[in-house]
Amino acid sequence: MIHNFRVYTGMDGGKIETVGAQTLRRGLSVLRLLTRVGPGGIRVSDIGRRVGLNKATAIRLTRTLTDEGFVINDPVSGRYRLGPEAFAVGLAAEPSFELQRLASPLLRRLALETGDTVLFSVLHGHEAICLSRDEGDFPIRNQLIKAGDRWLLGVGAGACAILAALSDDEVRDVLVRNSEVRMARFPRCTDAAVWDLIAQTRTHGYCLQPGLVVEGSWAVGVPVFDENQRPVAAISIAAIELRLGTVRSVQIGSRLVRASRELTELQIASDTAAQGDVQVGTVDVI
Repeated sequence: MIHNFRVYTGMDGGKIETVGAQTLRRGLSVLRLLTRVGPGGIRVSDIGRRVGLNKATAIRLTRTLTDEGFVINDPVSGRYRLGPEAFAVGLAAEPSFELQRLASPLLRRLALETGDTVLFSVLHGHEAICLSRDEGDFPIRNQLIKAGDRWLLGVGAGACAILAALSDDEVRDVLVRNSEVRMARFPRCTDAAVWDLIAQTRTHGYCLQPGLVVEGSWAVGVPVFDENQRPVAAISIAAIELRLGTVRSVQIGSRLVRASRELTELQIASDTAAQGDVQVGTVDVI
């Protein structure tokens, strides 16, 4: 059998990637983009620009994704958005986000109590992925983060709170790995600035991010732990600086610390119950 593919090799002879793998990676980047733009969709020219593809490649990928049902094209507006197959994949993966389901009532309650924007993110590799956003009733809202966004560990209150819960060796490894991208996109999030936030977070139990990502945009975040006391997620509250100053951030931080403990306990209880169900279901009958 003859396989019709080529292999690309780096200048150092290291990483190799077939044409098929490269195409798959590009297609996934399109899907990832569509999860972030929302139900309004996006034009193919904007897809190419934001993902870094030429127009012909962007058209070919979106048409293929449309043919397979992962993407839908609105013939009137010309915009693309996620299709039914993408929804089916999301449903299949949904059991992996049990923690987010457990957190939902608590997150909504926090939004109602504070009036601000409450964000819930999970740890994924060296990033924190925002899974949900609950809005309070304060009319001026922080629009910096939305569901589906990925944040480098150390950038933003939630992602920095997670990083602070890791060991120093792990922190150093993360900062080295994301240094280039972090300094290019978030120049104020230097190693020194992140280490300073980590020290404060470990002292107070919460991370206060005072406009390092975007000037005037403040946030407070706390890590959420599993039964082994490893960070798995973060709860954060974002607001404008005038809304979330130093004094109020202490109150918010203390409330988030309690919320983190509550969610951690809920998760442990849920896991214990699930393990009990499995054991009951697998008892041998003699």
